[in-house]
Amino acid sequence: MRTAVQFSSNGIQLAGALYLPDDFDGQRSLTGIVVCHPAGGVKEQTAGLYSEKLAQQGFAALTFDAARQGESAGEPRGLEDPFQRAEDIRSAVSYLSVRPYVDADHIGVLGICAAGSYVSYTAQTDRRMKAIATVSAVDPAGELLADPATRDALLDQVGHIRNLEAAGEGNFWFHVNPGTPEEAAAYPERSMFRESYDYYVAGPNQHPRAIGWGNLKYDALAHYQPFEHMDWIAPRPLLMIAGTDADTRHFSVDAVKAAGHNAELFDIQGASHMDLYAKEPYVSQAVAKLTTFYQTTLQ
Repeated sequence: MRTAVQFSSNGIQLAGALYLPDDFDGQRSLTGIVVCHPAGGVKEQTAGLYSEKLAQQGFAALTFDAARQGESAGEPRGLEDPFQRAEDIRSAVSYLSVRPYVDADHIGVLGICAAGSYVSYTAQTDRRMKAIATVSAVDPAGELLADPATRDALLDQVGHIRNLEAAGEGNFWFHVNPGTPEEAAAYPERSMFRESYDYYVAGPNQHPRAIGWGNLKYDALAHYQPFEHMDWIAPRPLLMIAGTDADTRHFSVDAVKAAGHNAELFDIQGASHMDLYAKEPYVSQAVAKLTTFYQTTLQ
């Protein structure tokens, strides 16, 4: 059972979708889960899929479009702002916490891809999030700016772009994902960027509001260190799910090590980064693990 909802985040109206069990009659308390979409994605894609499947397992699952993205309000359009994302997640928890059928003391969060870093970062200081989980977690700054030469080029570029925007030349967007088969082929087989072309551009999961372009301010992004204080999440439980064939798995491995005894890394054999977005049997394996995790830690 899916219902369109709205709530505010730092004065920006966000568009969300609340998934409830089909047999829910409003007479019992539900465990709430906030599900956050990847950078460049929208709530109708993998976040909506996981929300629907979690609702089928008895949870109240809320997903939403990030501020300035999808159907949510805010300018400039397409801005990927990790710090605003943290406010969006906090606001989503607040929205769930005042639903009369949700137990405010038993709310979990789930972040997919870059949102895996967003929920980890936010949960470090928001203690209302009682169980934290990620799928194919990525640190966007660590992924895009790790190479010094690339970092220098992008920081030089964004400075020029800021000047052009100040001169009234418009809002400049970056092509985050490959836009053509030729661009995709430049990346290794089964890598995140190679497979993102199939997911966002050419495959059945493409969506008109997830266009593969975004407004990225790399100078601000460079200051984002999402896994710096993973130990602050303890003693609350942390689950990080990754595919054994994912080129991004190292982010989850390192974050779990930094978190401590409360954290678990769950590997899904043979899965790449993007396999966990929508492919079977990988998604069902992830949902089964998430269901057990949330039932054990929240119910």
